[in-house]
Amino acid sequence: MVTNDDSRNIVLTGFMGTGKSTIGALLATKLNRVFLDVDTAIEHRTGLTIPRLFADYSEPFFRAIEKGICHELMLEENLVIATGGGAIIDDDTRREMLKYGFLVCLTASPDVIEERIRQVDLRPLAGEWRERLAERKPIYDALPRCVDTTDKTAEETMQEVLSLWQSASQ
Repeated sequence: MVTNDDSRNIVLTGFMGTGKSTIGALLATKLNRVFLDVDTAIEHRTGLTIPRLFADYSEPFFRAIEKGICHELMLEENLVIATGGGAIIDDDTRREMLKYGFLVCLTASPDVIEERIRQVDLRPLAGEWRERLAERKPIYDALPRCVDTTDKTAEETMQEVLSLWQSASQ
């Protein structure tokens, strides 16, 4: 087991299809931490799937719940958290994650994103993903730590995130 005295949450953000949930679960196992996926937490809290929330209530309603859950999680410690791809666009949420967590943005090439999201047809914003990526890219690019997952296995990406965290905590 890898140890580190840094009790801050490790927060993975980035666009859909960049591997946040996969890498987060691997990292949590490696560090013996609890892994929380914000989208899953939203589904548990509301009793509705993400597509159903978007369809029945709207994206702003979803974003308000997402913001609240992200805020709650930033009050915790020793978690590995995978955010939804849009959580980071909220200024308050982004500031909290940067202040209280160890934030890493996962990226991938558009071709890889397209291939990955094509495999999952339940994403409510997948149809307009290129426009969303273009809107969010400046925010993602401005984050202090980014890891490109394009040509890496999940294990390689997890190791790179782990190395960043260990370096920052020394």
